Amino acid sequence: MAENEKLPPHDIAAEEAVIGSLLIDGTAIYDIATILQKGDFYHAPLQILYDACLGLYQRSEAINQITVAQEMDRQGKLESCGGVAYLSHLISILPTSLDILEYAQIVNRLSISRRLINASQQISAIGYEADPDAEASISKAEDVLFRLRLAQGPRDFQHVRQLLDKYFEPRPVTEEGLAGPITKVMSGYHGLDELTSGFQMSDLIIVAGRPSMGKTTLAINVARNAAIEQGACVAVFSLEMSSEALVLRLLCGEASVLLSQIRLGQHTEVEEKKIMDAIGILSEAQIYIDDSPHLRISEMRSKARRLMYERGVNMIVVDHLGLMSTDTRMENRVQEISYITRSLKGLARDLKIPVLAVSQLSRASEVRTSHRPQLSDLRDSGSIEQDADLVLFIYREDYYYPTEDDWQKVFPDKEYPAGIANVIVAKHRNGPVGEIPLRFVPRYSRFENLANQEPSLL
Repeated sequence: MAENEKLPPHDIAAEEAVIGSLLIDGTAIYDIATILQKGDFYHAPLQILYDACLGLYQRSEAINQITVAQEMDRQGKLESCGGVAYLSHLISILPTSLDILEYAQIVNRLSISRRLINASQQISAIGYEADPDAEASISKAEDVLFRLRLAQGPRDFQHVRQLLDKYFEPRPVTEEGLAGPITKVMSGYHGLDELTSGFQMSDLIIVAGRPSMGKTTLAINVARNAAIEQGACVAVFSLEMSSEALVLRLLCGEASVLLSQIRLGQHTEVEEKKIMDAIGILSEAQIYIDDSPHLRISEMRSKARRLMYERGVNMIVVDHLGLMSTDTRMENRVQEISYITRSLKGLARDLKIPVLAVSQLSRASEVRTSHRPQLSDLRDSGSIEQDADLVLFIYREDYYYPTEDDWQKVFPDKEYPAGIANVIVAKHRNGPVGEIPLRFVPRYSRFENLANQEPSLL
């Protein structure tokens, strides 16, 4: 080894202390089994010894000097790891096993340092590849660091009491008075939140409908409600609409002033006051908008992770699915959409936040007697239905019957549903499906709660 070459960070004494503690008190494995993995040990013999201890633990067998020696002998590794004499030495260097957690944390921290060095070497190799696609190279490098950041030890069993306790723990209140941390994102629509219990972490939510049904409006309203009413941080990827147009829609809905009047500056003093108040409210909301057109999934993943590191994102909104592109050419659009939905679901799981994506419906509903959308209407790929945890359809009967006369010709005994939009929960992986009525106010680009908004189960 060269004179100036450094060894990777490690602490043999701490590693020996972990194994010695286990040989003194085998039940101490319960404290560290979810913290340390075999690969966290730098010294090869100690790595093998810890693996033997894990094997005994997984078989619910006692861990002590005798059982570990037998396990090592059975594997034919006892002598290569120093034999029984080395096990005796590990016991002799410690008076007690009480500090095993501190030793394990030292070993884990130094293991992370070694992985960081390895990650830097991988990133260096990516740089030397000189890929002509610079964005792809950056995405690969960020993936290396992201895997390192989220690296966790193996999950262990949890008693049902531990899981149930989480539902009854009081949520702490921040200095700003907002409850935190956010464990689920509320849509702000009472019936929908009652039916779904909010948008859950790691869920992929699809909002779909025919053109002009209000898909984008609903998605943006949900982002607004989560950010303002819940204090959530929301990332919006707007592939169809510019950020300026999107903000104007938000402002129109918040101020209850016509979009054309805001855009042209033709508003009264009263309306100007409403607009200024709305600007003040929206300016405080943690809504981040990226309006890059034809965004690739790798670019979105990279930007979302970067914002997560900097701000702590609670939800991602994508408008819309059909305008996204893949990193490599696919044989057809069906394969592309399948890849995109799998990637969005993977992003939701990686970041542990809900991802809401807007999607178009095919024309199939237009030719049916009943125009109500079905899961089979999801355009381009059945993988949308397969990958989604929650599928929401927007359906407005006044879209197909523009006037009351048109409606009465077909439904003479029913009241004309002017401005009523039904949000149909067509798929709910972890709960019931149903239908929630909302008030649709197109001139203000807004959906509103109805006074009676009880969800009806389907």
